[in-house]
Amino acid sequence: MSIDFKQALGTHANTLALRAERTKILASNIANESTPGYQARDIDFAATLRQTEAGEDADGLSLDTEDPKYRVPFHPTQDGNTVELGVEQAAFSQNASDFQTSLTFVNMKLRGLAKAIEGR
Repeated sequence: MSIDFKQALGTHANTLALRAERTKILASNIANESTPGYQARDIDFAATLRQTEAGEDADGLSLDTEDPKYRVPFHPTQDGNTVELGVEQAAFSQNASDFQTSLTFVNMKLRGLAKAIEGR
């Protein structure tokens, strides 16, 4: 009898993959803070996760990660750059914290599976 890790880990496997993709997008925003005309982007995490869980995408990740939405700035600049460093840093920090939380859940699930396999 084999273990279906996708079923055993539940939503956390998809969550980790989407959090990693969002980290790349947010890091790109921060890196381009002073690039004239750069448009800050982000994904709608909850909607993307729902689409992924519903199985709407064949390769596991939703198309929203490949086509992120543009962020509307609170204070637009004259050079057309919409990156606001404080907003991006806060989003990056929250995403990192959420990633760590999901990683902790995956770790706990895998420990539980290991104990079950060992018969403890």
